[in-house]
Amino acid sequence: MVRVSQATTFSSSAYFDDRGPHGTAQPITEHVNPHSRPIVSYFFPKGVGEHHYGERHPMKPHRLTLTNALVMGYGLDKQIHHIYNPRPATQAELEMYHDHDYIDFLSRVTPNNQNEMRHLIDTFNCVEDCPIFSEMYDFCRMYAGASLAGARKLTAGTCDTAINWSGGLHHAKRGEASGFCYVNDIVLAILELLRYHPRVLYIDIDIHHGDGVELAFYHSNRVMTVSFHKYTGDFFPGTGKLDDNGASLGKHFCLNVPLQDGIDDDMYLTIFKTVIEDTVTAFRPTSIVLQCGADSLGCDRLGAFNLSIAAHGECVNFVRKFNVPLLVLGGGGYTIKNVSRCWTYETAVLVGATIPDELPATVYDPFFRDSQWKLHPPLTGRVENQNSPTSLQRITISIRNKLRYLQGAPSVAMQEIPPDLEGWLADEERKQEEIDEERGTRVRRRAKKRRTMARNEFFRRELSAQESPVRQESGARGKARGRPSANAKEDGEETEEIPVAATSRTTKPREQRNPDSPRPRKPAEKDKDLPDADLEAAVDAGD
Repeated sequence: MVRVSQATTFSSSAYFDDRGPHGTAQPITEHVNPHSRPIVSYFFPKGVGEHHYGERHPMKPHRLTLTNALVMGYGLDKQIHHIYNPRPATQAELEMYHDHDYIDFLSRVTPNNQNEMRHLIDTFNCVEDCPIFSEMYDFCRMYAGASLAGARKLTAGTCDTAINWSGGLHHAKRGEASGFCYVNDIVLAILELLRYHPRVLYIDIDIHHGDGVELAFYHSNRVMTVSFHKYTGDFFPGTGKLDDNGASLGKHFCLNVPLQDGIDDDMYLTIFKTVIEDTVTAFRPTSIVLQCGADSLGCDRLGAFNLSIAAHGECVNFVRKFNVPLLVLGGGGYTIKNVSRCWTYETAVLVGATIPDELPATVYDPFFRDSQWKLHPPLTGRVENQNSPTSLQRITISIRNKLRYLQGAPSVAMQEIPPDLEGWLADEERKQEEIDEERGTRVRRRAKKRRTMARNEFFRRELSAQESPVRQESGARGKARGRPSANAKEDGEETEEIPVAATSRTTKPREQRNPDSPRPRKPAEKDKDLPDADLEAAVDAGD
């Protein structure tokens, strides 16, 4: 027999974690008005958070599951216009940037056969930081496919902001893995944007330098990369000096903002807003890609900054206000409870919603028990600030001097558009919506224009038998002044000239001539050389 006191659990919470006096955020229930704010699309590949790098590896894809749970718990899905489970990227799409041999290696290597492929593992740098784990290739295809899908939505004009927190792996190179990154989804997404947008601005607020993206576009003047990162010379990846600014056509289109340990909110926001505003003014991007690595937050497992979640989100909000098509990606971040809070807050910023400081109730409540289930726990002041106003001013002046060399935003010459994905994906079943988006908005607008019929496009007033001979005569004179129709038959027959717009649709019936009106005369060969006034006089004399 069960006692009454044992009939209930030890907690009144549905998730066995009683918050006591600490409140719980209630989810937003009001749906967004599609016309009230910019259109936001949210991309979350199903199962992307279930992959695992290894027991002691700092990269935890599970942070994506936590982020999605908080986003749904706050009810932000009601404020997002579109939520997609994008398809994985194909091998041909990955090879738009990466080498074929490297992608082929990623598709074949597994934990079971890695001993037989040891020589290739060393060649492609899949050691230590980039281990071989189960379903690694599927994981890469998932997050890369989501970034490509977001870029296509922006290119097609079906959304203003695209969010993919699973993307942003900015260290991967063309032919090797690096820094927990195997496939550089950012480069793939930018290449997709460049098919339509003449200039793309890439902004990186990860604590590590975005070396993979910078290297991919180091010689290009259509992509400007701006990276805010820690630089000491020995901090990974060891690149991103202030003097690194591109080469060849890309000279001065690569900006680096090297920072020291412990930078706080005020200093970071000051230099961020100054540099980004000057860059946008000089470069005038037609689209922006923002990498929101959360390892720049305070208390990160691999970071050394003192940024709060509010300051990190303010950087996102500042970029959003430029009202330029925006692709927002994730990146680093190794204290997963802070990463999930940060990206949830920034999702709210991007959709224009206000959320409370209390976290919603989810199955992951134990992750946030030590911070008393707050969205903005104290993260600052843990590391001594080694940045000075003088050093930041020197960086700002150097950046402005580089921007002076741009001499206006670069233009794009007319050239053949790269082949789209239709030929590569002919063997896949795709929706008509996706095919239309890959073709772009111009094709759809052209088709819509063809379907549109003007009011008077197929209408011409026919003369009736009751009209006066004077008007009929003037009409005949006007016809005589024009060039004879190619379809005209004999002198006594008169054919109606068919409008060009109606030739493919219908043929007008021949006009009926009033038997009481005089028959118009065809102009003779000599009449063709006469001026209009003399020709009319000749017609009158003939009548």
